[in-house]
Amino acid sequence: MSQKNKLTLSVQYPDTRLKDLIPRTDIRRWVQAALFAPAELTIRFVNADEGRVLNREYRGKDYATNVLTFAYTEDEESEVTQADIILCTDVLQREADEQKKSVQAHTAHLVVHGVLHAQGYDHETDDEATEMEQLEIEILTSLGETNPYAEQ
Repeated sequence: MSQKNKLTLSVQYPDTRLKDLIPRTDIRRWVQAALFAPAELTIRFVNADEGRVLNREYRGKDYATNVLTFAYTEDEESEVTQADIILCTDVLQREADEQKKSVQAHTAHLVVHGVLHAQGYDHETDDEATEMEQLEIEILTSLGETNPYAEQ
């Protein structure tokens, strides 16, 4: 995590509500902290309508979710991680409010979470969830953020 890997990053704000609050420089720092290999990533901030369509079309779930990761190179033989990470602004803001967290802190967590998914990490089993959550905590702590799983 401490070693900087080559990163090509595109940040898209079709939903512009967080554009000034969550600058590209912060996103790049959060992504870089979670990378274990070189990567080509797109981070896209969308509204609930687009988030719902994507979640329904690709996961069969008819609701907007906080983060979707479309990983294109999950195998260990790929030298460059390639993925699109979709953040739903509506869900992100609602969750931050419900969890009594800043939008910035919650966005940092979801970016790190999405980047880990892009690199093949998952949370389908208890062991996978424990490993992924521990990595998220370590990465976010290294960025000066608090444990996202701690009770508020």
